[in-house]
Amino acid sequence: MPQKTLNLGILAHVDAGKTTLTERLLYDSGVIDQLGAVDAGTTQTDSLPLERQRGITIKSAVTSFPIGDVAVNLIDTPGHPDFIAEVDRVLNVLDGVVLVISAVEGVQAQTRILMRSFRRLQIPALLFVNKVDRAGADPDRVLRDIASRLKVTTFAMADVIGAGTKGATVAASGEGDSEFTADLTELLAERSDGLLATYVQDEAGVSYDRLRAELTAQTKRGQVYPVFFGSAITGAGIAELTAGIAELLPASDGDPYGPLSATIFKIERGTSAEKIAYVRMFSGTVHVRDRLPFGPGHDDKVTAVAVFERGPAVQRPAVRAGQIGKLWGLAGARIGDRIGHADNDAGLQFAPPTLESAVVACDPADSNRLRVALGQLAEQDPLINLRQDDERQEIYVSLYGAVQKEVIQSTLADDFNVAAAFRETTMIYVERPLASASALEILQSDSHPYSATVGLRVEPGPVDSGVRFQLDFDPRLVPLYIYKTAGHFIDAMTQYILRTFERGLYGWQVTDCAVTMYECNYYIGDGPTKRVLPTPRTTAADFRKLTPVVLMEALRRSGTIVCQPMARVRLELPAAKMGDIMSALARLGAATETPLIDAELAVVTAMLPSAQVRSLQEQLPGLTGGEGALDAAFGGYEPIHGSGPMPERR
Repeated sequence: MPQKTLNLGILAHVDAGKTTLTERLLYDSGVIDQLGAVDAGTTQTDSLPLERQRGITIKSAVTSFPIGDVAVNLIDTPGHPDFIAEVDRVLNVLDGVVLVISAVEGVQAQTRILMRSFRRLQIPALLFVNKVDRAGADPDRVLRDIASRLKVTTFAMADVIGAGTKGATVAASGEGDSEFTADLTELLAERSDGLLATYVQDEAGVSYDRLRAELTAQTKRGQVYPVFFGSAITGAGIAELTAGIAELLPASDGDPYGPLSATIFKIERGTSAEKIAYVRMFSGTVHVRDRLPFGPGHDDKVTAVAVFERGPAVQRPAVRAGQIGKLWGLAGARIGDRIGHADNDAGLQFAPPTLESAVVACDPADSNRLRVALGQLAEQDPLINLRQDDERQEIYVSLYGAVQKEVIQSTLADDFNVAAAFRETTMIYVERPLASASALEILQSDSHPYSATVGLRVEPGPVDSGVRFQLDFDPRLVPLYIYKTAGHFIDAMTQYILRTFERGLYGWQVTDCAVTMYECNYYIGDGPTKRVLPTPRTTAADFRKLTPVVLMEALRRSGTIVCQPMARVRLELPAAKMGDIMSALARLGAATETPLIDAELAVVTAMLPSAQVRSLQEQLPGLTGGEGALDAAFGGYEPIHGSGPMPERR
């Protein structure tokens, strides 16, 4: 078995060719004997029937192939923006990335979003300009596009001969190319004092080996992004890309004998509906029959292990640091759970869904089966974020877009035999507390029937801080005979609070606040009793039922404001059309920044309600003569001024 492991992500805007590239890498390394095709539904990583039918990647898939002494775990991710959550979960387990860009379309909206994300996480990347054999391919234009729109330092590692023709080939640059080495030396010397000193003293004194070593170091630090060219269909340029992956991207260096540290990044169900957890091992080793601590207080025994080797995962007695494996037996596992002492989860990198829709069974007799099926889908994608409306007896599903809704509907029918329909899609709003407020219910008082004391204080928190819970009372008052440890009590209370905050005063999720428990007490059966009936021994149910009562009273005293999702849009258009665009943005309620204008092109950045993005997209071709391009990203939440959709909580 190779000693080094590289966990590699293939990322791209939809249709740039990343799944075809995955297929080519597997074929050229000898893992598969025949190339599959996306259009024919025969690729290795698009295994779901719906993926084969639509020709798009919906779920991230893992496979593996060797490059010399490096075992590459390759993760193919979705490119469609409706499935960006799948990419989000993968980023935190990668060592490096290949970002695929079409030689015809160039940098697209999703390309920019992905680049920003793995730069923020400091994940090194290679850029692969694919489809050089297609009509309209223009590698030089794409290089200029990358420099202007991605704002990164790149360096072309090869020349394309015959771009835009079926016979296009790639000529790798190397030591014998004096122009290549001179340009590479100047680029790297700008970021290396030692190399610069040698270059100034004697240009010929910089050896090619030192140049390659410095290129590798700067690539791993994310200072330089080498650009490779080729065609995943014909195989042109793939050998050069493969060599670059092994040389320029960092292999895992985890200690298999160190403390256990891993992250669960994917959940699926086996043929017998058993839960299977995909884990990236950062440190330590997991063996079959090991009992693992994971998530908030879970502890299960591993019943089977599979490790990815030369293609699919194969059964093994253990999975070690650096590897990606599949674990059976972790019944309570959830995506994002940390195993052992993992501290590598950087949290959500992409925006949460801003749409939701009620989903109902076409046959009312299937309602319970629909609920179970949606629960299993939510295990695989936590951002589906199921919300139960008890008044209407409906379940709401969070969405990124219409394609995701269609996929969920098809999955319910194909995998669970449940016919379901979606109601009208609406925006997801949130509520934020307006002020600090407290509420208290005391044990043995006549105001509530629960055998517990709970005092909670709600305070506004920073924007995008979520909900934070903390204790502020004598720790001896924690009911350890119920919750075993203070940590278990905090985890349980956090869940009670988050469940309560699913619907605030106006019916929307409450966020961006701190909740402090400042009073706590319980009764174990040997103290005073109520005047009429004995007080029962305190149980977890008393805290679970009393917490929402106290929390909502504190929230009523605080008051909340409803906030709508915003989009940050970037528009590129002919400078002559800028006046029309500015007028349209004003009508849509957008706040615009100072435009950037040159002789022919204008770039306008604005913040506007997410609900208005579709209207802007529909108007854009007419306003710009078909020459405008729009890139939209989540811009946070802002308070609604005036009336808004505010369903009352009952």
